Amino acid sequence: MRTLLLNLRDVPDDEADEVRALLDEHGIAFYETPPNRWGISAGGIWNADPESAQRARDLIAAYQQRRGATARAAYAAARREGRVQTLWSTLREQPLRVLVIALTIALMLGLVWLPVYLLGR
Repeated sequence: MRTLLLNLRDVPDDEADEVRALLDEHGIAFYETPPNRWGISAGGIWNADPESAQRARDLIAAYQQRRGATARAAYAAARREGRVQTLWSTLREQPLRVLVIALTIALMLGLVWLPVYLLGR
């Protein structure tokens, strides 16, 4: 029975490469399916051997725990150092862009609200 080990939708290339290397390092055979042409399927990393599937899942789960902890630590460090992009920092750096986006949102909301206003008269 084939087992999906990792769905590649929204998975960064470096993470997919690290998972492939992890499976190779532990001698777990896998194969990949490519993304679908129309975006219905993003592709995946599969295992055809039911005996090694659970071991592969455990390895990937442990890897993702480590990767998540590393990403959270990097975000916390960036936040402490003031390198995280916020609304206020974006407003200071690009006020015209923020203004154009806000006006576009207001225009879109007005266009959505207009039929309700006209029909309610």
